[in-house]
Amino acid sequence: MEEPFHPPLRQRLFSAFLRALNRVGIAVGPFSFLTVQGRKTRKSYTLPVTPIKQQGVLFVISPFGEVSWVRNARAAGVVSLSRGRWHERLAVHELSPQESAPLLKTYLTRFLPFVRSSFAVTPQSNLAEFAAEAPRHPVFQLTQEPD
Repeated sequence: MEEPFHPPLRQRLFSAFLRALNRVGIAVGPFSFLTVQGRKTRKSYTLPVTPIKQQGVLFVISPFGEVSWVRNARAAGVVSLSRGRWHERLAVHELSPQESAPLLKTYLTRFLPFVRSSFAVTPQSNLAEFAAEAPRHPVFQLTQEPD
């Protein structure tokens, strides 16, 4: 089993700074905030994410693998996404490695300086290589929560 990901201090401080700005309604860069309920504690956890929108569909990717928010999102089936003053509750659907591959390629290309060390592929890798890498980087499609 892989060792859990622990973000470095600078990343934790940056996340806290982004959360503070978001709380007062200021959106920064590509960041949104994902809130998910803990599967054991039922406590809400909020973290910055960089969603990708393709063909009108919204996706979130875990660049750091099977982290707590991924396991919590799977268990809950719903998350909240917020950006500035916008806030929405959304259903999550995890994609297969084949479905994830093109999104992972887009994500890595777009955010390479920030996530390079977490990927064993490069933006030049083919989709088969991204599909092989996909189990290490869960991808979720976000949709309107059913009534």
